[in-house]
Amino acid sequence: MKEVTEAQIGDTLFLYKQPVEPLPGFKSAKPMVFAGMYPVDQTEYNNLKSALERLTLNDSSVTVHRDSSLALGAGWRLGFLGLLHMEVFNQRLEQEYNMSVILTVPTVPYKAILSSAKLIKEYGKAEITIISPAQFPDKLSVSEYLEPTVLGTIVTPHEYIGKIIALCQDRRAVQKDMLYIDERRVMLKYLFPLNEIVVDFYDALKSLSSGYASFDYEDAGYQAADLIKMDILLNGNPVEELATIIHNDKAYATGKFLCERLKDAIPRQLFEIAIQAAIGKKIIARETLKAYRKNVVAKCYGGDITRRMKLLKRQAEGKKLMRKIGNVEVPRDAFIRVLKRQPDK
Repeated sequence: MKEVTEAQIGDTLFLYKQPVEPLPGFKSAKPMVFAGMYPVDQTEYNNLKSALERLTLNDSSVTVHRDSSLALGAGWRLGFLGLLHMEVFNQRLEQEYNMSVILTVPTVPYKAILSSAKLIKEYGKAEITIISPAQFPDKLSVSEYLEPTVLGTIVTPHEYIGKIIALCQDRRAVQKDMLYIDERRVMLKYLFPLNEIVVDFYDALKSLSSGYASFDYEDAGYQAADLIKMDILLNGNPVEELATIIHNDKAYATGKFLCERLKDAIPRQLFEIAIQAAIGKKIIARETLKAYRKNVVAKCYGGDITRRMKLLKRQAEGKKLMRKIGNVEVPRDAFIRVLKRQPDK
């Protein structure tokens, strides 16, 4: 071993050429939630790297892989056991090592059953794991997509049952059981797609139940799902960090929501910006950010109308040229506001 991180909990060490039977019952922890972590300032990259190495020494369940982003720079892709685990890890970084980081929206590991012989040969297996939208294979080369599921248990006072059932149905959950614990409390069991609960389900549940409902979940394997990759385009150019893997039924609503949030988040330019959500080559939602416009006919008082039309035509040609050569950059703070996916209150 060259690094301490190579020693995992449950490993059995033995003398050279004297193998022994490994102790049974140990399994490596499987991350259930993935998120990108980037330093706020790229000059802090080495300090953050050192802090991550020290913190993962006593939390070996966190998986760390190097990653890079066009918008956020160099960083890491981290795997956690759950959303609470991710929040605690982030707090420890801030409190113990005084590090300020940018944490992107959590994603979950999907799977794809490949049908293309070329891809099977490339990956060396027919089933692959997808942990970021950049790895999402084309639908033509896949026979089936699989998404992770969890068995969730909700305990709530009976007066909130209607609202909570509606929330679960909105998250594509399937009811498995409903049991009255006593006169006032009810226990609900639902099979949830994991990606529907990792971001804001717990907050929504607490809000609907005035803080009284509790929620717990356990891994329930994978199930087939109609998954697609949705891209966000700015003036026809895809924004890599805003690409997302979602269920086909929620594509339109999510695309419309992201376009509206981006319209509010991106500062106006001297040229018009088209914000689009696309699935493949099909545009499913669009918002237009209007350009700043100078009143070029302000000094025209009366006279021939052709003079006014000539000035407006020249301005339109200039805006068209500017749109071709102008680059749109999403500011870092605006980028994070969009990724929260929660309306500002």
